[in-house]
Amino acid sequence: MFTGIVAAVGRITEVRPLGDSEDAGVRLSIQAGGLPLAATRLGDSIAIQGACMTAVVLDGDVFEVDVSRESLDRTCGLDRPGEVNLEHALRLGDSLDGHLVSGHVDGVGRVTCFEAVAESTELRIIVPAHLSKYLAYKGSVTVNGVSLTVNRVDDQEEGTEISINLIPHTVQVTTLRNLEVGSPVNLEIDLIARYVERMVGGVGVSVSGGLGAA
Repeated sequence: MFTGIVAAVGRITEVRPLGDSEDAGVRLSIQAGGLPLAATRLGDSIAIQGACMTAVVLDGDVFEVDVSRESLDRTCGLDRPGEVNLEHALRLGDSLDGHLVSGHVDGVGRVTCFEAVAESTELRIIVPAHLSKYLAYKGSVTVNGVSLTVNRVDDQEEGTEISINLIPHTVQVTTLRNLEVGSPVNLEIDLIARYVERMVGGVGVSVSGGLGAA
């Protein structure tokens, strides 16, 4: 479990295929930036751009993870070098400053607006239609691993457009600063919404809807 409060911005420095087939995943080498790795152990979970991955190599301030083809197909930002948001898994006793985040990417959205509004930045994202029912005014959503609050929900034919207000601090300390119109983003719906749907839908009703990718 995570909180969606980014601890550091690292950088994918190398992407190496794990095999020759089209179904092969990749191994990522990641410069941890300001993420402390002294207490990190092999097998620990680290969220990378919102996707939970397992540390398989630790070497100073660099760690490596293996990413399956399934995860690559259902996420963005894990297939090439570049900046990534990083967060250690939540430990018992840690402060829950964001919201409960599983690190399972539910879908990839597309930025439709990223512009300054007074001292803040308005971020608008088109969310895939199968995730629309999980979004609500003042509800929580995770974008590239960042816990955010939805300020507006606008249902459209191609999906649902959500509007989010980013304070300057959030833009400065996360990879959200690199967004522009057309950028893809990893999305995770509020964990509680999953259980509400299950309770409302009833036992024996399929509610997968393509959720849970990475």
